[in-house]
Amino acid sequence: MNVSDALKSRFTCRSFKQKPVSREKITEILEEALHAPSWANTQPWEIYVANAEKLDKIRAEYLEYFDQDKPRNPDVALARTWPDKYQKRIRDLADEMYNHLKISGTDEKERNASWRSNFEFFNAPAVIYLCMNQELGEWSMFDMGAISQSIMLAATEAGLDSAPAINLVVHPEILRSELDIPMELSIVLGIALGYKNDEAPQSSFKSSRRSLEEVVKYYE
Repeated sequence: MNVSDALKSRFTCRSFKQKPVSREKITEILEEALHAPSWANTQPWEIYVANAEKLDKIRAEYLEYFDQDKPRNPDVALARTWPDKYQKRIRDLADEMYNHLKISGTDEKERNASWRSNFEFFNAPAVIYLCMNQELGEWSMFDMGAISQSIMLAATEAGLDSAPAINLVVHPEILRSELDIPMELSIVLGIALGYKNDEAPQSSFKSSRRSLEEVVKYYE
């Protein structure tokens, strides 16, 4: 698989098979992803991996928080507001997804079940947690994005699917307790890894993209 194929075939998988991902395969993916660029070669990422029984324990605690309606409190603050054009894209994504899943706007039970799947990590068998020192700034956050994309492209080449999601890290106190993540690290992002569940309708959903003409302005 070349880079172009990986970019076009990668998608956010929202339903995984109950098929384990070996430590060896995760190690192979991460070794490749560590070639990602960073400002002045600072390589700010610290990586924690949870799978098997440890991830199941974290998942159970997340679902308990969800059922108790505990507020999300990630280390990297959620945006309070979005400018109109970005808010529209968020609404459009929700509409596209619910239409694909044939969930009506009035079906609160099914919508809640769909939302709850975020907190069971889409049944993924492994999650990679990306962290960086809290003293670092915005340019290091750019580096975290670079390694995130590198991990997902390497996973695609390895035959795995992935889901980058803020909801994987919205309860950092659970992750610190279970994974011994020190307080000086911000838990930035989680990437769920596994094999897509072809029988689930979520696995055939891909969000729309803006056109090249809308995004790019050429000056020659």
